[in-house]
Amino acid sequence: MPNPSRTRERIIAATLRIIGENGVAAVTNRRIAKEADVSLGSITYHFATQHDLLRESLRFFVIQETRRFTDLATHHCTDPITPQEAGALVSQVTADTAFDSEHIAPYELYIQAGRDPQLRAAATECFAAYDQLAASILGTLGVPDPEGMAGIVVALVIGVQLRRLATGAATDDLVDALLLLTGNPA
Repeated sequence: MPNPSRTRERIIAATLRIIGENGVAAVTNRRIAKEADVSLGSITYHFATQHDLLRESLRFFVIQETRRFTDLATHHCTDPITPQEAGALVSQVTADTAFDSEHIAPYELYIQAGRDPQLRAAATECFAAYDQLAASILGTLGVPDPEGMAGIVVALVIGVQLRRLATGAATDDLVDALLLLTGNPA
């Protein structure tokens, strides 16, 4: 008997791959069913509407990414860490993040959220999760007003990643910009 939770995750993973490869407009139930190797009916069983599917796909991605970054931060922030060491870690993580279809998909979904109010709430939740994680890391580093700085840091990191995605540019300026924002120039 198929595991409903696993089927749902396969549908979401297929959706993210499709979006990352061809954009939101390419998402059809038939294509998802083929990519996920599930029956066509299982898509509508798990997701009543395409909005539900897109929203849950974005949430799923952010939950996975936030968990990954939280684990990384917990692993590296057990001992005191200097802002320069934190910056180097951010630079490494950013450079190591592959722009495969699943990592391109959220950018497509964030843009779609600008057009689709039903997806906007999920995007807001996603940015709130990123902000919370950034505030936690900034607080650990002793940065004054970590909650106030978190949104700026998240915007910077996402902007640099978007620039890297669009141009193929390196992330060399990211660490210097983060250190400057946190009051610790290189």
